[in-house]
Amino acid sequence: MSSSFAKQAQAGRGLFSPIVRTTQQKKKVASSAAAISRVTNVRACSSSVLQSSVSSNKLTPLLRNGSRSNMLGSTLPLGRNGSVMRNVPSLCYYSSLGEPIDSSKKAWQVEDNEEIQRVTEKAMIHELTQKQIQTIESTVPWFLDQMPASYFRQVPWETRMSHIKAISAVRDADMDLDLNLTSYNAETGEVTLTCIRPDVKPGRLLSMAKDLPWIPARAAADFASSDDELVSDDEFLALKRVLVFSADDGTMGLNLFTFGPSNNEVTPLARTEKTGDLILQYAEALQKGEFLDEDGHLKPCDLFERQALIEYMNRCEEKYLQGADPRRFLVQRKMFDVVSGTEGMDVYIEQADTSGKYLWVDIAVANSLPQVALVNSCRALFHEKLNIHRTHLDIVSDGRNGSVALLRMVVSPFDSKNPTPELLERLTRQLKRMKWLDPVTIDLAMDKHPGLGIRQSETITGFCSLAHAIMAKQNAVVYSKSNILELMTRKAYLNYVVEVTNLFLQRFHPVNPLSDEQLQEKTDVLRQKVESDVEDATASEILFKFIDIVRYTLRTNIYLHDRYSLGLRLDPQVMVAEGEAPRELPYGVIFAHGRRFNAFQVRFRDIARGGLRLVTPQSPEQMALESARQYDECYGLASAQQLKNKDIPEGGSKAVCLIDLTNTTGTDISKNFVMRKSVKAFTDTIFDLIVDTPETREKVVDYIGRKEVIYLGPDEQVIPEDINWIVDRAAKRGYDTPAAFMSSKPRAGINHKEYGVTSEGVHVFLDVALRRALDIDPNTQPFTIKITGGPSGDVAGNEIKILIREYGKNAKIVGLADHSGSVEDPDGLDHDELLRLVHDDLSIEAFDDSKLGPSGNMYRVDNEEGIKMRNTMHSRVQADAFLPAGGRPNTIDIHNYKHFLNADGTPSSPLIVEAANIFITAEAREALYNEGGVLIVKDSSANKCGVICSSYEICAAMLLSEDEFFENKQVIVSEVLEKLRTLAKMEAELLFREYESYPGSLIEFSEIISNTINVTKDALIKALEEVSEEDREFMMPLFRAHLPPTLADLAFDRVNERVPEQYIKNAIASSLASKMVYKEGTKFVQSLSEDSLAETALRYLKNEKEIAALKEAVTTSDLPEAEKNSIIDMLEAGGARTMLFMKKKSSGSI
Repeated sequence: MSSSFAKQAQAGRGLFSPIVRTTQQKKKVASSAAAISRVTNVRACSSSVLQSSVSSNKLTPLLRNGSRSNMLGSTLPLGRNGSVMRNVPSLCYYSSLGEPIDSSKKAWQVEDNEEIQRVTEKAMIHELTQKQIQTIESTVPWFLDQMPASYFRQVPWETRMSHIKAISAVRDADMDLDLNLTSYNAETGEVTLTCIRPDVKPGRLLSMAKDLPWIPARAAADFASSDDELVSDDEFLALKRVLVFSADDGTMGLNLFTFGPSNNEVTPLARTEKTGDLILQYAEALQKGEFLDEDGHLKPCDLFERQALIEYMNRCEEKYLQGADPRRFLVQRKMFDVVSGTEGMDVYIEQADTSGKYLWVDIAVANSLPQVALVNSCRALFHEKLNIHRTHLDIVSDGRNGSVALLRMVVSPFDSKNPTPELLERLTRQLKRMKWLDPVTIDLAMDKHPGLGIRQSETITGFCSLAHAIMAKQNAVVYSKSNILELMTRKAYLNYVVEVTNLFLQRFHPVNPLSDEQLQEKTDVLRQKVESDVEDATASEILFKFIDIVRYTLRTNIYLHDRYSLGLRLDPQVMVAEGEAPRELPYGVIFAHGRRFNAFQVRFRDIARGGLRLVTPQSPEQMALESARQYDECYGLASAQQLKNKDIPEGGSKAVCLIDLTNTTGTDISKNFVMRKSVKAFTDTIFDLIVDTPETREKVVDYIGRKEVIYLGPDEQVIPEDINWIVDRAAKRGYDTPAAFMSSKPRAGINHKEYGVTSEGVHVFLDVALRRALDIDPNTQPFTIKITGGPSGDVAGNEIKILIREYGKNAKIVGLADHSGSVEDPDGLDHDELLRLVHDDLSIEAFDDSKLGPSGNMYRVDNEEGIKMRNTMHSRVQADAFLPAGGRPNTIDIHNYKHFLNADGTPSSPLIVEAANIFITAEAREALYNEGGVLIVKDSSANKCGVICSSYEICAAMLLSEDEFFENKQVIVSEVLEKLRTLAKMEAELLFREYESYPGSLIEFSEIISNTINVTKDALIKALEEVSEEDREFMMPLFRAHLPPTLADLAFDRVNERVPEQYIKNAIASSLASKMVYKEGTKFVQSLSEDSLAETALRYLKNEKEIAALKEAVTTSDLPEAEKNSIIDMLEAGGARTMLFMKKKSSGSI
């Protein structure tokens, strides 16, 4: 192993500021500066920074912001990626008069007398040498005596020698002991930053940890190789190890931070056994019971068996094994087992000495960025007034689950008093919460208002975020999240805020929660106090909203110790802003406030299904915009989902998780890390609020009084890794049907993109619309279409495949746009090239523009013109049909809809089939129809098949084992696809039949169809609560017919055992409601009174059974074939409906 160090002694500079060099630097300035200053005619170097080489090996210190030293001691600027910039002009030094200095003459040289020069030089060397010797002779014994034994055990010899050299150099120069050293290990690719400070005052490690740099892997690669192309600009070295030491006399702190590439390779067995021999010996003695009667030793444990321990040690870095104390290693082994495979933390605290003043604090953090884990732990300890004397951090691989950071610290109270049990209990809770707390919450609790505590601070920041989501509709600037937080944490209003949050904590205290009457009494008093005492209107409005939040919260996880975020199950009334236009209230709202995210889940029925999407703005401005409209977006998507879920047992829902990536350091890797953590925190918070376990029964106060059932599906930016984790977590948290909680599972699910389930339904609506609205037979006539959403997208990519599959050359795709650009060709884009992009999962920027026709154009978003053309493609390009299959919600709104119309008022496309959710606002839809005659097939009709597919998948998850489903997957998927096409065709035909028969727009009839089915379904669900067992069994065939045939054949006899009772009722109701509406039309169903709706639907079902018997009788009769067919057609068309009126007449009711 080779190692080289560059040292910085800095005065008044940041932790890793660039090194400044002087003209005297070719000498060992650390050795000579003091002596030179005492020589007559010396021009001493006026430098506040000292740099000295301690190794003859390759020396290239990594700097934080922009320079790197070469072998000769000059400074070379760094490029953006950490590589050295070439062709930089050489340095030239000038005198105070601006004249170039003659570098051949030194300031201390006598011009004419060589002998005087020689004597002076020898005198200087002697003086310097003697002083150096004296310094070293005093430094080395002090160093050996004062540094702890663990330092010499864990730090290699050559590194210790470099530390002594650097310390001696600084002492020799009479400078403050303030050094930053950088070393590179060519064998391991690791970079070590060593920070030496002249004291060990509280908060020193925290300050250093906050300032740790993100070191580009490319910059480290420059040490070893000039081949920069081997390392990506997006790669950063991970913090792998931390060693913190303090001199016993308190005059020096020495901390080492080692960064390196992530390494999950298994250490060779022979080396593990040799390196960890002491650990293995100690474990063997423990297992034999040799220390059972001695205090301070661990108890025997299966984890300590030799083979099991060796397997674990293979996951560990060799340096960890070399330096670890055997007992502490085994303590951490047990902690690793607690958090392995999870996202959790474990904390273990014990005395470090007999006085009781010093404590060992061991922390195991699963799947956290080590730098973040270190900073958070230091902040929690500092907040509790505990000083850190020693720290070790090591990273252990946890396989597919990532890694576990193991921290061990020696701490003591600032006031030297022995820690109390209450302190240790509070510290344990806080350390476990730190991983999941938002930085704003941590700042509030530990910096701005330390007296609040973490629970209170988290409640305040959560209330601020929720109030912002509600009130931003009144004024997005005044009620911005930052403004609300700043105002509510002012001294003038903080006491009122604390009273509100105390009310919240009392309302949901597990031991003695406030009753409704007590809450009303206290809120009345608090409202009166705010009205009389708070003069600022904005502050009082926010405080009133805070009080409303307490009143309308029905469940919270605030008292669960291991929660991932703060969760509130809300009465939707709280989400209504002052002056907001009336609209349908959802059934329920869940709000989660966590580390770098806020999330909503909105559902319109008790049992509901809808996707989870991640929104990740890239700038603070965009973040503010998305934050202000987050709830409305979630509401709009859930409302659209409710309309499209008419054919299935579940109502409509949607979840939107808004993630703040604007302050994340590093690359796409760290941003992806934050996104995955947000998904886990949000979904686990949902489990906190809906699972029924001993813990939730004890800690979660419930004002709902019934169990809630929620199902999720993947939406934008949710990946298979998220889906697998959520399903596994659902099982661990005790959700009744974990496999059903999340759809699109890789093995036991139906992947929407792979099978194109949404696009199959969209295509049916497009086909019917082309024929009925534009009088185009796409099988025989050419037509043009433009699409947003690229070839790599789910809906757009699959629709491209279906268009080419079904219509061939007749389908001319004249425009296509996605995040990367747009491509346009009035003659139609090349089909083979489009299919290549779809199959290779490539975006538009990969389109081969040589395949464009003479009038075709390609636009990429790497320039302003390209962005403009991409953003306007959907409005500019002329086509028969427009298919929005991707893009942000509300892309076309009331302010820009006219761009879709040509100068003569005609639309750029007369037909729009909404494959994407709420791409066009309701106001813009109406304006396009009224002013341009645009026919729009609404999203709640056009793209309903995705959620229907998810519902089938969930039924399969409840009825079949994973292996059973997988064995029959292809058959079941083919049957599901056929059912999707059938349901889409039934609605599409009804939609255009009613549009052609009655006044109104397609948009209106789409909503009428959905609402009519949903109203009927709701009436039936209510009626089924009192239906007889006989009638229930009579209706069960409806549920069987709803299922794919193979699934029904395999497992319908398991329905009563495995499917929740309410789900069965919902399935029967949705099947009967959609059957009746699609066949008889909306006008017939709307003509029925609400009181008779359910009864009529049940009689309709019985009539259908009688009609089926009549059809069978006609089929087996001797009538001529033509007459048979006519009678059967009449019976099918209106038999059940006619029988309703016949029976009414015969009973005398009409």
